Amino acid sequence: MLDRLQDIDRAATLAINSLHTPVSDSFWQLMSDVKVWIPFYVVIIIWLIARLGPRKALVIVLSIVLTIVMCDQLANLVKDSAARLRPCYDSFCVQGGLHILERRTGLFGFFSAHAANAFGLAVCAIVGARSDIRNRYKGFAAVMIIWAILVAVSRVFVGKHFLGDILAGSAVGSILGYLTARLARQIMYRLNIS
Repeated sequence: MLDRLQDIDRAATLAINSLHTPVSDSFWQLMSDVKVWIPFYVVIIIWLIARLGPRKALVIVLSIVLTIVMCDQLANLVKDSAARLRPCYDSFCVQGGLHILERRTGLFGFFSAHAANAFGLAVCAIVGARSDIRNRYKGFAAVMIIWAILVAVSRVFVGKHFLGDILAGSAVGSILGYLTARLARQIMYRLNIS
């Protein structure tokens, strides 16, 4: 059963990875580069402060930071424990024509920290701000989810993760982001932060 799932994951990864062009390659590399996210993070912080006020925004930003730290550390722990090769080291994928856009680093890739961090941030920000942003909440939520999906999928396009790696990372990040945001909302309620 596990072998069959791995075969399906390899085939799906190769199918997605094969949908590349020189223009899309540049886009996926950009989406995969953590340094490029910094201006996006700054915009999110400014937007949260403008919509929620500095005190609530601070609590949500701290919960986002906690979510990212948890996602990142858990991903590292699971990668070493699961010891699943990245597609760029998987002989089946490489021989199958895997298009690799980033240098090969770290042997193991299950689960994707990029996907976990992106979805953790997105879900934590959405849930943390949900009850305070009425009219513009749906647009904010849509932007955050689309961004998280693009970051996660970029990891397949650059050849660093299997589709299963990003699905698992997205699920873990979403769960941790949700739980951390709920905790942040409880803290705001108990401390009467408005």
